[in-house]
Amino acid sequence: MTFDEALPVIFMVLMGISMLVYVISDGYDLGVGMLMHRATPAEKDVMIASIGPFWDANETWLVLGVGILLVAFPKAHGLVLTELYLPVMLMLIGLILRGVAFDFRVKAKAARKPMWDRLFFAGSTLASATQGWMLGRYISGFGEGWNYPLFAAAIAVALPMAYVLLGASWLIMKTDGELQERAVRWARIAWAPMCGGLALISMATPWISETVRMRWFELPSIIALSAIPLMTVILLVAVRALLGTPIVRGPFAWLPFTLLIVVFVLGFLGLAYSLYPYVVIDRLTIWQAASSPAALKVILVGVCISLPAIAIYTHTDDLGFNYQVRGKATDLRYA
Repeated sequence: MTFDEALPVIFMVLMGISMLVYVISDGYDLGVGMLMHRATPAEKDVMIASIGPFWDANETWLVLGVGILLVAFPKAHGLVLTELYLPVMLMLIGLILRGVAFDFRVKAKAARKPMWDRLFFAGSTLASATQGWMLGRYISGFGEGWNYPLFAAAIAVALPMAYVLLGASWLIMKTDGELQERAVRWARIAWAPMCGGLALISMATPWISETVRMRWFELPSIIALSAIPLMTVILLVAVRALLGTPIVRGPFAWLPFTLLIVVFVLGFLGLAYSLYPYVVIDRLTIWQAASSPAALKVILVGVCISLPAIAIYTHTDDLGFNYQVRGKATDLRYA
């Protein structure tokens, strides 16, 4: 494979990594947002403070991923956004609601805070559900028929539950006392529907797509690939076991969150294997959708500059906090 032929692969990898980092980094604060309605007013302040230094930086990875899709794969960008115009718009509305609610609740009077809390919850739920719907439609190659919307709807339910579990695990790591106890209970509640949804989606995906079925269930691929679902099951069982022990309230409070990150990475690897070499499954390969090699070389220079810049920004947010996940949440203050 020449360098020109490898360029679309490089951009596909960069786009995939960007979206993976976004799903993990924004997933936990979306999960925290969807748990807001279960907390007391004082606990809501701590929950917001736990994600305060991080949430704004996380969404830059979404911008990078969509930007790469736009400039590196213009044919796929046109097809994807044409099919997903409405859910993309709804997702953006949800993200805007979250941003506005986050900033205004911190400065609002006590009487107005419940309204902004409800908007933060609504925005988080809307963004999560629409992301699940878009993922379902994308995996199925935007197929037509009654089973494809049903599949997308299943993921629209399962993905928010995965975010809730990730968000509860984040709160276990970042809080203590009664809120930490609540977070453990929330994680236990979210674990079963998240695992059930993941299992159903894993069984339904080969049925939805013949391409996926052939890639996963032919010998010798099925033997080599069995490590991914096996490791995922082991990690999810380990998370549930940890939630029933006292060690998650002590020095190992970080462990459930870390194990869930590995689960998300394994899911991403499985999805990447299922899709390659398509950027839209069964419709466009990465080479068919890519810009010209000359254009990709210029774009690669820009990505080599912007990617480190976003990584640095992710580690130093605009409120002046260092991007650190260790330690407990403290009061969120604006200068």
